[in-house]
Amino acid sequence: MATMKSALSKDQEKQLLSLFSRVKLHLLHKASIHGFTANVFHRHCDNQGPTVIVAYNAAGFIYGAYTSKDYTQGGEGVNDEKTFLYSISAERNKPLRVAAIIGQCAFTDGGTGPNYGALVFLHDDKPEVQSNPGTGFNFQAADMHGNDLTLTEFEVYRVEDLLPKPWRNIKWTAEQKQQLMKAILNYKPDIKTVHQARVLLVGPIGAGKSSFFNSINSAFRGNMTSQAIAGTAGESVTTQFRTYTIKAGKGGCAVPLILCDTMGLEEKGGLDIEDLVNIYKGHIKDRYQFSTSGPILTDAPGYQKHVTLSDRIHCVVYVVDTCKVSILSQKMLEKLCAIRRKTNQLGIPQLLLMTKVDEACPLVAEDLKNVYRSFYIQKKARELSEALGIPLSCILPVKNYSEELDLDQDTDTLLFGAVQHMLNFADSFFENQAEIQEGNDQMELYRSSDISRPDYQEHKEHQII
Repeated sequence: MATMKSALSKDQEKQLLSLFSRVKLHLLHKASIHGFTANVFHRHCDNQGPTVIVAYNAAGFIYGAYTSKDYTQGGEGVNDEKTFLYSISAERNKPLRVAAIIGQCAFTDGGTGPNYGALVFLHDDKPEVQSNPGTGFNFQAADMHGNDLTLTEFEVYRVEDLLPKPWRNIKWTAEQKQQLMKAILNYKPDIKTVHQARVLLVGPIGAGKSSFFNSINSAFRGNMTSQAIAGTAGESVTTQFRTYTIKAGKGGCAVPLILCDTMGLEEKGGLDIEDLVNIYKGHIKDRYQFSTSGPILTDAPGYQKHVTLSDRIHCVVYVVDTCKVSILSQKMLEKLCAIRRKTNQLGIPQLLLMTKVDEACPLVAEDLKNVYRSFYIQKKARELSEALGIPLSCILPVKNYSEELDLDQDTDTLLFGAVQHMLNFADSFFENQAEIQEGNDQMELYRSSDISRPDYQEHKEHQII
């Protein structure tokens, strides 16, 4: 797929942005690459929140429509008092802006190209616009598009704006980062025989599971690392079950956390749910090579028959690429929901990480502190919550290290905050286990406040040094 680049000149972009308050534009669809059809328009632009259409013609006009509503192909007229049509031309000093006629719908939300009544884009799946001044909007055709209805290009941008106040409050200070790191390093499970919380990362291919581990490891190590194999291949880069421990600095103490990595989920194939259940129960050993022919057998070399509470998974973390929330297939959603039901049955607490928030929202890319002021990030979090039945409070946006050479305080703060939540959720698992086994004379569960942590250098898990 060719790289998308905006066709707007700097001056044209400046004029377009003058129609809004402080916003950023994120290119979703470019017809010269994707095609001038309604189908691909909806594939890229449905459920994206506020968007602006940018149409180009040979007469030098740039014109289009803005709506604050979603395209959903609902088949009904949509009222949106914020909708407007606009036109930019070299013959004018400022853009023409046309509001909707009072009492008429802004656009018809059908399966055709975007239909604003007065302007119907991608008419008949062609690079053409149908012009009907007076239908929903009043304008002179010559002023809007110079009577040239053939498109030379057609782009759609998501309009990124900031919420008046953040939907979560984060302290973006060096002190907060250090406090989070200290709290994590001082964590002790409330179970005598368990010394490290065991957290499993689960998600579609390319969601950023391995990259999340590498990012956490880098943040604790104090420099960039790449222990877990990560990449952007279309197939799962991780083909083994891996368990990783982390050290705070070179030669430092071990973090009381084991991050477990698995194959990526696929619509067909990928990680088998039965293998996942065996991982939950502690039966699959580190470095077990997943098989495409079926789940692990009890007599396989990678199967661990005798397990303790330390071997089990204490918290499951789903990992989803924020950029792909809107295009998660129904089959993938069904697979995630099936995994969630099975995880619930086993009583394992669950979180969800939204990765690549900087790639999903230009305002977040500009300043990571905007992550909880981004309308789009909040919208995607709510969509995931509704689709998977995960409470919004259990959904955490994060940014993995990908192209950076140096660590960043704000990135570390989000990462450490996510780890802190994982440890809190693992505590919930331990508390439930203690309640289940309470009264059992032979139970191995005791509060650990009076014991010291063992030397992790003797731990048999894979260590990062």
